[in-house]
Amino acid sequence: MKLVVIGGGSSYTPELIEGVIKHHETLPITEVALVDIEAGGEKLRINTAFSKRMVEKAGLPIAISGTFDRREALAGADFIITQIRVGGLDARARDERIPLKYGMIGQETTGIGGCFKALRTIPVILDICKDIEALCPEAWLINFTNPSGIVTEAVLKHTHVKCIGLCNCSINMRYDAAQRLSVPAESLDCRFIGLNHLSVMNHAYLNGEDRIQDVLDIFNGESVVKNIEKDEEMDRVAKELGCMLSPYLQYFYMEKEMLLEETAQALGLEGTRAEQVKAVEQELFVQYSNPELKEKPKALAKRGGARYSEAAINLIDSIYNDSQDVQVVDVVNNGLIAQLPDDCVIETNCVIGRNGAQPLCGADVPLSVIGLICQVKAYEILTIEAAVSGNRNTALQAFLNHPLVRDVRDARAALSEMLEANKEYLPRFFGGKEGAI
Repeated sequence: MKLVVIGGGSSYTPELIEGVIKHHETLPITEVALVDIEAGGEKLRINTAFSKRMVEKAGLPIAISGTFDRREALAGADFIITQIRVGGLDARARDERIPLKYGMIGQETTGIGGCFKALRTIPVILDICKDIEALCPEAWLINFTNPSGIVTEAVLKHTHVKCIGLCNCSINMRYDAAQRLSVPAESLDCRFIGLNHLSVMNHAYLNGEDRIQDVLDIFNGESVVKNIEKDEEMDRVAKELGCMLSPYLQYFYMEKEMLLEETAQALGLEGTRAEQVKAVEQELFVQYSNPELKEKPKALAKRGGARYSEAAINLIDSIYNDSQDVQVVDVVNNGLIAQLPDDCVIETNCVIGRNGAQPLCGADVPLSVIGLICQVKAYEILTIEAAVSGNRNTALQAFLNHPLVRDVRDARAALSEMLEANKEYLPRFFGGKEGAI
C-alpha cells in the first residue's frame, strides 16, 4: 500500500510517520513518498532521512522516499495526504499583518487572511487533482491543507477526485469534553455540526445519556489548539449558546479582544503567529537533523496540530478496513443542513468505510449558531468562485460576506493590497490562467 504526502517538508511530517508506525498492524503501508517543491528541498531532505530512521527503529518494512517529482510519486498511490502552504510562512505573515492595517482580524483560516490562503491554495490543489485523476484515479485524497473545508469543497466541486477533508479541532474538543467529565475520551459519543473551524458540539453521549449540559457547566481555561489563547469568556458564551464551540469562534464572539491581541503581538517582539511558528520550526528542523534522533521530539507540541496524526491515520485505517466507525470529517452537505446548498461542504459525524464518509442522519443545528454558519458559508462559496475565476469583484463579494469585515472602503483597500502582495501566487487575478506549485 502506498501513501503519498504532498507537502512532505512540513514540520508535521514526523508526527504523521509516527501514526503510520503505530497503525502498521491494521494499516500495512509499505511505501511512503514525501513530495515537496524545490524551495522546500532542505526540509524535505531532513524529513526523509528522519522518517527513515523512525521506520528503521520500529523495524518495519516501509520504504521512505523524498522527491520533487509529484507525478512520479502519485503513480500507484492508494492514499494521498495534502498538507501544503502555498507561499510558505512569509505569505502567512502577510495574511496576518495586512488586515490589521484596516482594523480587521489577520488569521490563517479566519477572516480575509484565510480568504487569501484559500485563493493561493485552490489553484494548486486543483492542479494536483489533475495528476491524481490521470495517475491514481481510485486513490483517496485526505485534505489537511487549510482552510480545510473550503479547499475540500473546491476539490469536490471541480474535480472527480475522491476527497475527504479533515481537521484536528473536533478530536481535541472531544478530549476536552472527556477531561471535564473525568471519563476516557473513547467513552464519549460527541456529535458535531457546522463548518470547518466553525463547528459546534451539541451532544455528548455517555452510556446513552446526553451529558452536553454537564460538559458546558464545567469550565476549562486551557485551549484545545496552540495558536489561540483561550479567553475564559468563551466557556460562558458556550453555555449561553447551548453547545461546545470550536476555538476559532473566539474570533467572532470576541473580535475586539482578539484584534487587540493580534495587533499587540504584531507590533511587539513576539510577532505574528507565522513569525512565532518560524522560530519553532527552526528549532524543530535542527532536532530533526540529528542523526541520533529516531522518534518524534517533544518540541513538536509547540507547533500545534495536536492529534493531527491520530485524525489522519485513523481515517485512512477506517477506509482501508471498512471499519464503519464514526469520525468527524468535511463532506458534501446533501441536505443535512437544510439552510445550506446541497453541494457545499460541511463538517459533521460520518460513518467511515471503503466507500468513504456517509453522514449520520438527523443532524440538528442549534438556532443559536445557524445564522453565523450561513453567512460564513456564503463567504466560502464566493471565495472558491474567486479562486477559480480570478475575478476581483467576486473576491470583494467574499470579503463583504464575511462577518469580520465591517466597511466596504476598508475591504476594497485591503483586497487591493493583499492581491498585490500575493501577485506571484495569483496569476489569474493579473491576466494569467494557472497557478503553479
